[in-house]
Amino acid sequence: MRSNALLIGGVVLVALAILVYLATFTVHQTQQAVIVQFGAIQRTIERPGLHFKVPFLQDVQYLERRVLNLDPEAETIVLADQRRLIVDAFVRYRITEPQQFIRVAISENNLRNRLEPIVNNALRSVLGTVLLPTILSEERDNLMQQITSSVNDAVNTEQSNFGIEVLDVRIVRADLLPEVSQAVYARMRAERERDAAEFRAQGEEQFQTITAEADRQATVIQAEAQRQAEILRGEGEAERTNILAEAFERDPDFFEFYRTMQAYEAALKPDSTRFVLPPEGEFFRFFNSDLNARGAGGAAARGGSAPGAGDNAGGGSGTGSGTAGGTGSQPAAAATQ
Repeated sequence: MRSNALLIGGVVLVALAILVYLATFTVHQTQQAVIVQFGAIQRTIERPGLHFKVPFLQDVQYLERRVLNLDPEAETIVLADQRRLIVDAFVRYRITEPQQFIRVAISENNLRNRLEPIVNNALRSVLGTVLLPTILSEERDNLMQQITSSVNDAVNTEQSNFGIEVLDVRIVRADLLPEVSQAVYARMRAERERDAAEFRAQGEEQFQTITAEADRQATVIQAEAQRQAEILRGEGEAERTNILAEAFERDPDFFEFYRTMQAYEAALKPDSTRFVLPPEGEFFRFFNSDLNARGAGGAAARGGSAPGAGDNAGGGSGTGSGTAGGTGSQPAAAATQ
């Protein structure tokens, strides 16, 4: 008897444990629960923690309290300028009325299938009235707000209230069709090449202008420098002429002798000069003994020197004669060469 009582007690405890397990459920803080009995919604539980239900009669459906994401397939949309644009968008929404959500959408997967065409219709209705530059400009935020408002209006009508709130609709990418993209890229390339050619032409024009101005300034500077050089050269020549004239006036014979020696130095070069001239010619007049003697006599007459000076002059004349004789043969040898 006692063993039977223990067995019955154990069975009762196990049954009670199973009953308690079936009658309790836990709601996570990121979830909300809806109690359904025979398909009818009984109540909604949003507070997290341990809760109770009627076992075997009531079921629990869990719904997310967090923001959910819907990423529909990319759609081809015709813009106001008849351009075809491939638009890929996503939706952020949240379940605000769990009971209404269960009645209409039943589950999140079913909601995704029904919400996707609504989003695509809103994209077509709003983007079909604008141009491509508007989508790519700062007005894109206003377009997104219009699309979000349109989707909210569509999911919260009296006929189809999904019990959700659409928080945001955003465009991930908006691309032209491949063939249109190639045409756009070709036109953009042509425009860039045209701009580059225009910039090069402007640069070449500026180069020519700057070069011409620099050449003009260089010509002016060179002309001014040449003018100053000619002035200085003329002044130098005048000063030189004055100095030579003054020297010539002081002693014409010596000046003539000095100039002749300079001519000898410039003309009689041992490596490159060949002359065929007689020694008695005008060019070699200072090598002639008569001229040397006449020059010595003239010098004695001008100086009015004493007889001792005359003897020196005579000795100088003899030396001059010897020099003339020696050098007289030298020009003849040079002429022979």
